Amino acid sequence: MQDRELYRRILGIEAPWFVESVELKLEAGEIQVRLSHHEMIEWPCPECGAGCRLHDHQPERRWRHLDTCQYRTILHAEPPRSRCEKHGVRVVKLPWAEASSRFTELFEALAIGWLKAASQKAVAELLRLSWDEIHGILERAVTRGLERRQAEVVREIGIDEKAFRKGHSYFTLVNDLERGRVLYVAEDRKESSLDGFWQTLTEAQRQGIEAVAMDMWDPYLRSVRGHVPEADGKIVFDKFHVAQYLGEAVDKVRRQENKALRAAGDDRLVGTRYDWLRNPAALEIKDRRQFAALRNSELKTARAWALKETGMALYSYIYEGPARKHFRWWHGWAVRSRLEPMIEVARMLRRRFQNVITYLRHRITNATSESINAKIQWVKYTARGFRSKKNFVTAVYFHCGGLDLAPQATK
Repeated sequence: MQDRELYRRILGIEAPWFVESVELKLEAGEIQVRLSHHEMIEWPCPECGAGCRLHDHQPERRWRHLDTCQYRTILHAEPPRSRCEKHGVRVVKLPWAEASSRFTELFEALAIGWLKAASQKAVAELLRLSWDEIHGILERAVTRGLERRQAEVVREIGIDEKAFRKGHSYFTLVNDLERGRVLYVAEDRKESSLDGFWQTLTEAQRQGIEAVAMDMWDPYLRSVRGHVPEADGKIVFDKFHVAQYLGEAVDKVRRQENKALRAAGDDRLVGTRYDWLRNPAALEIKDRRQFAALRNSELKTARAWALKETGMALYSYIYEGPARKHFRWWHGWAVRSRLEPMIEVARMLRRRFQNVITYLRHRITNATSESINAKIQWVKYTARGFRSKKNFVTAVYFHCGGLDLAPQATK
């Protein structure tokens, strides 16, 4: 089989295109494949598909293809331009690459597959590309995926925040809780940050939202109430954030009491911080016995822990009536406990209770969002940070957006 026929089959080249020549460049470590086309009366317009006259050709362009053994394979061609009565002069669609790319679709598909498992720097080194070239492939994949995303109804969404860097640099994330994917990323955690998400939805999509899991962050709350129909019956303050508030209150009580006890020579609470925050069943038998002695003692921390555990029992109820009764009893106990951190949390939960109790109706949490955050953290670690916030957003969509990233010819 001649070289030209071999590469025609390897590349999947069909008429009117053909392989004009194949040349091995040993010193450059490349195989140069030159493509040309037969004479055609009409070329389809890339915008509307209508048959058009050939206008001219662009200057010769190069595309990197999958390597042939250890040699880089470079395609050369002069892309034709057609003249459409409606759209004017346009470069025709090429069967091996997208219009804006300098890589074939098969090469981009390979790079995308590797980028899902490794950093941009590592993939660039393996494919002998620059960081900017590999990042361009990633950006095109995300743009392609977002354009393909359908305007479908998402019934359950989670709203969360993610730190970009240490300090107070945050991003707002909106997640699809059922499919475990990021729907929207915006800079900061302001009301306007979340407002942008609703503008991407149709009226049917907004109406189709059945439940929203979120933290008790007022800017987010105002945005949801301003855009989601009947929002107050759909907002669910996340169970794990409630547990976090209660756990932080217990730790404040422990730190205050530990300071007073150590001044009196009592070291019972030293080194017990995490014992009060984790599930006792997860402790070793010896540690469990020691902790049982502490939690059954007269310590203030033991009372705060009992309040935390009893408060979280709210989520074990099935019906709202008994759950409301339990909360009223628990709130009364908490505000009479003389433990200021627990009193503050109890009052906060009472103010927010109408969107705490909605958990029993919708049974959703932001656990999926936390899982997505863990994946984003892996992406940040693998990348060793990002040059810009734009690059960070692109990486989040690439790894967590559940997008169809593949070039058209490889689908």
